[in-house]
Amino acid sequence: MKTSTWLVVLSVCTLFVAMMPAQAAEGDGGLVPLKLKLPKPMFIGTPKNIQAPNLEKAGTKHQPVMVPADAVNLALEKSVTSSDNEPIIGDLEQITDGDKEGADGSFVELGPDVQWVQIDLGQACEVYAVVVWHYHSQARVYNDVVIQCADDADFIENVKTLYSNDHDNSAGLGVGKEKAYIETNEGYQIDAKGAKTQYIRLYSNRNTSNDMNHYIEVEVYGRPAS
Repeated sequence: MKTSTWLVVLSVCTLFVAMMPAQAAEGDGGLVPLKLKLPKPMFIGTPKNIQAPNLEKAGTKHQPVMVPADAVNLALEKSVTSSDNEPIIGDLEQITDGDKEGADGSFVELGPDVQWVQIDLGQACEVYAVVVWHYHSQARVYNDVVIQCADDADFIENVKTLYSNDHDNSAGLGVGKEKAYIETNEGYQIDAKGAKTQYIRLYSNRNTSNDMNHYIEVEVYGRPAS
């Protein structure tokens, strides 16, 4: 075979190998890393003297959750209800208003002990990521963070736990396997793995600074179910 012919064959083979990663990426359903627009950080440096059981190391880096390329924030401006319908500070609609800043006026304060907030996505959706900002102007840990989804507002039909760091079942929803974490301006991403659902409910049980429960913003990334 002539040298020129070998060069053509080699070029074709090289092109085929180069295309393989792209084809593999298409084969995984077109998922891409979730990219967030983050609020400015409110504290600098490493948090000190935070005492909480089952706590992950400060500064732990997590891989971004993978979502479809056409995923959007399904929670934006959606209806929010809560176990505490009269927040001490703020209004429930702030939880889905798009404001993730940590300054005064941007957060909602609920009463002590176990409380929850619930978002109605308006229709059945494929949910790939839930991102929560509890409070990030001060380093703190929220206890018994549990995130569930369901097909009905009363959380009876097809209830699934997407995330739980309740290590001792003190919230009464079962023992969770995840570690507690320190709040930052990056929020916390939960992989929902494409769960089909309409309602998202988030629990917490006080924090390491006081007995209250707080939310700045919750985002839910996915798309309407086909």
